Amino acid sequence: MSPRRRDTEGTAAARAERRAELLATAAEVFASQGYAATTIRKVADAAGILGGSLYYHFDSKESMVDEILSTFLDEMWAAYDRVLAAGLGARETMEAIVTESFRCIDRHRPAVVIYQNESRYLAATGERFAYLDESHRRFEAMWTDLLERGVEEGVFRADLDRGLIYRFVRDTVWVAANWYRPGGPLSADDIAKQYLAMVLEGIQVTEAT
Repeated sequence: MSPRRRDTEGTAAARAERRAELLATAAEVFASQGYAATTIRKVADAAGILGGSLYYHFDSKESMVDEILSTFLDEMWAAYDRVLAAGLGARETMEAIVTESFRCIDRHRPAVVIYQNESRYLAATGERFAYLDESHRRFEAMWTDLLERGVEEGVFRADLDRGLIYRFVRDTVWVAANWYRPGGPLSADDIAKQYLAMVLEGIQVTEAT
């Protein structure tokens, strides 16, 4: 490899690394201050650079939040699709989906907060963020189908409203992004196990049901 090519690739790698660092900073600012209240200047200040320098990497804050959210959702759905393709029973699928959800919170906590707080607003701004509404619909359909399958398999209670269970599980899991911090006494998998123990004891079929 020629020295010039090595220099070019080294520069590209350094730029990609810096871009990722800036996105991580922007995600924290969007999550803590809200998308509408966040300016390019605020992101630049948090990153310790001039506002003009940020435009070297991104053309707008819209581009930044788009990349933050699309990266998170692509990874989340890839993980979910692997679980759904594994051919597990309904209970085991639920356990795996909840575990993957907490792993996503561990890796993308600020993005999860932005998705929760800003996705409806962003989806209403135009076609660029239409994928956010599609993700909401896909998420609800996945959970509704899973809960229906659990009833059919005889592992989930039939007397509970599936829509209510879906909302309960969704909100119980994803609100954790507001307090979860990586590196705490419990790992993402540990928290998922304890959440599942609390949830499943309420919806699973038992001999006394």
